[in-house]
Amino acid sequence: MYIAAKLKEDNIAEYVLYMWHTEDIIRAYDCDVDRIAREYVPRFGLDKAHSDALVAWYADLCRMMRSEGVKERGHLQINKNVVAELSELSARLLESHDYPRYRTAYNHALPDIMALRQKGSGTMLSDIEVCLGALYGVMVLRMQKKPISEGTETGIKDISAVIALLAAYYKENKKSPLKFDSDF
Repeated sequence: MYIAAKLKEDNIAEYVLYMWHTEDIIRAYDCDVDRIAREYVPRFGLDKAHSDALVAWYADLCRMMRSEGVKERGHLQINKNVVAELSELSARLLESHDYPRYRTAYNHALPDIMALRQKGSGTMLSDIEVCLGALYGVMVLRMQKKPISEGTETGIKDISAVIALLAAYYKENKKSPLKFDSDF
């Protein structure tokens, strides 16, 4: 909860990855708030007020996951909405002539994005969701201390560059709306 709020303000892409990880943590505890409160939250060593607030946050997420049917897999609508915002911003940046650095990074990563899309489950995901999914997958492999191939490392660097730029533009856009050549 505390980390999520800070990430949402500082780096929206890291926020999405954190929230996806939070969904997986909740799944690991079978969406059982009592277990989360008893087994997971104490690991943080928080005082009672902060601990209670964190448990309430997890309880809200558990309720949402059950009601949205994503207890087993998938993502909460609140997280899908952020990914959709990022995808829309990406499209606007690519359409505009005012952001050549983003277009160059995106085009450089496009072969990797297309390769990941071909390996995917057949669902129609936006390029940004494909990128975030790849970053999340590599993050999980690293947490599990599993090997990552050289090709994957190279592709992830390119994808990471796109997502980092997109997150920076997103933050900038939240402070003061970006100007696009189509806005005139």
